[in-house]
Amino acid sequence: MPTRQCSLCRRETRWGGRFAAQCFLHPPARSVDAPRGQCYNRLASMDAETITQTSGAARAARAAQAGAPCVLLFLILTITVLTSCRPAGTELGSGSTIQNVGSDTMVNLALAWAEEYAVQSSETSVSISGGGSGTGLAALINGTIDIANASRSIKTEEIAAAEANGVTPVEHIVARDAIAIVVHMDNPVDRLTIHQLSDLYSGVITNWREVGGADRPIVLLSRESNSGTHVFFLEHVVRRGDKLDKTLFSRDTLLLPSSEGISTEVRQNPNALGYDGLGYVTPDQKVVAVALDPAGPFVLPSAESVNDGSYPIARDRYMYTVDEPVGAVAAYLEWIRGGDAQAIVAELGFVPLE
Repeated sequence: MPTRQCSLCRRETRWGGRFAAQCFLHPPARSVDAPRGQCYNRLASMDAETITQTSGAARAARAAQAGAPCVLLFLILTITVLTSCRPAGTELGSGSTIQNVGSDTMVNLALAWAEEYAVQSSETSVSISGGGSGTGLAALINGTIDIANASRSIKTEEIAAAEANGVTPVEHIVARDAIAIVVHMDNPVDRLTIHQLSDLYSGVITNWREVGGADRPIVLLSRESNSGTHVFFLEHVVRRGDKLDKTLFSRDTLLLPSSEGISTEVRQNPNALGYDGLGYVTPDQKVVAVALDPAGPFVLPSAESVNDGSYPIARDRYMYTVDEPVGAVAAYLEWIRGGDAQAIVAELGFVPLE
């Protein structure tokens, strides 16, 4: 997806026609009452934020910016949709607030959904927070949220913990995605096998020349361990899908808290090797084609290669609820699986449900 600079702070801002020219720290003056006037630059790098989707909270953020700039960031990190720290499913006036927490790589998508749904359903507000798939699922198990976003499927031990707490997690597939392998634009390597990726990330291969590149050390980049993307990559690439394999990431791997962190390092470091959700890949990164074995075919990630099964590092995107959803949560999930919401999936570079 193309990017542009924030016109106020010059941060690089994702641009898909749905976001304004300013980043979320600087809502434009003409949009005091319109959170749609904010972009979501670097949102996934913020582990505990809850960003507003309502005009009242947008005004609060603007007031903080104008009257107390030293505490602006703190306020942005802690404000919620209409209220903070409400229990899951709390009724708010004549409407409902849905608490939605989890995967950082789904934050931009979740925000775009919540923004559009606020236009279509004035009776329901959706509060969005990141923190990682593990954070969202833990909150669901504890009964403090309505929906957990996850970029991996729930683990057996998480299901056991939920059942011990009287909670039955129900899985909902809401989109699809590919994990793209990315390197610096000047890196000559343009194809890798799953076996090579496993050897790279486990530290068996440490120099780019071993895979057809220059005589340079490899700088490994990964998401942090609480990230669902990290877990999926460990299980399906580093361990190559073998449940008995106990291979770990190399101790030299740099663990970064966000997709944007990986993108920034790849753009700046000619030795970097990273992975990221397809929706976070920008034109200033080189995407490497991947194959299951040396005979190929080597395939680039795309909606088409995900849907036809030819790209080997593809996955579903999940939302989890406590039991089968009812009421406002059920209506929201039904809308997410519909045409309007799935069009947003494609717009943000992910893969809509077929």
